[in-house]
Amino acid sequence: MSPNVPKTPARQIRIGETWYDFDAGAKAMGTERAAVIRELIDWYIREPGAKLPQRPDRDVVDAARKARAAQEASE
Repeated sequence: MSPNVPKTPARQIRIGETWYDFDAGAKAMGTERAAVIRELIDWYIREPGAKLPQRPDRDVVDAARKARAAQEASE
């Protein structure tokens, strides 16, 4: 069995704490952050047929923030 070798190199960006909220939102929509970012990039550069991805309900983000705050308070 061959190792997991991505087709494209990883890129680094700095986002901050909202990265975790973004993860919760992506998971709530049944996807992952990388897929949402690729969709946003395609839309931004006007790739033919590209559309903005669907967004999660705000309560998903609020719940993720509350859970993170509770975890940090217990540490």
